[in-house]
Amino acid sequence: MTTWNLEGTKSHLFICNGSSCMRKGGEEVTLAVRHEITRLELDTQIHTTRTRCNGRCQDACIVIAYPEGNWYRVDSQETARQIVRDLQGDGLEGNKIYQWMNGAMVPNPAASPPEGIRKGPVTKG
Repeated sequence: MTTWNLEGTKSHLFICNGSSCMRKGGEEVTLAVRHEITRLELDTQIHTTRTRCNGRCQDACIVIAYPEGNWYRVDSQETARQIVRDLQGDGLEGNKIYQWMNGAMVPNPAASPPEGIRKGPVTKG
């Protein structure tokens, strides 16, 4: 069953609703993001999806924007609303923990996220 017509969608926000994020205000973040989208009349341009854990529990709450490739640490409802404005070109550098640059995901030096567990085999030099 098809629910949403996504024609015209420019951005897709994945809002973590895993247990760590929910303990740190995930429900409020979800509602703030969706309210700001509606307030700015961007419902046809920005689609949202609640997810389970995205694997960045130390950075909870997490919101991921695609196709931009930005991963945000969200510590307040205002930051959640600012993410929607950031998609329109208003900067939110300090809360971007990872970003897509030159074809790869890289940590944002302005945010200093915890490193986390590396994927794949670890090579020792």
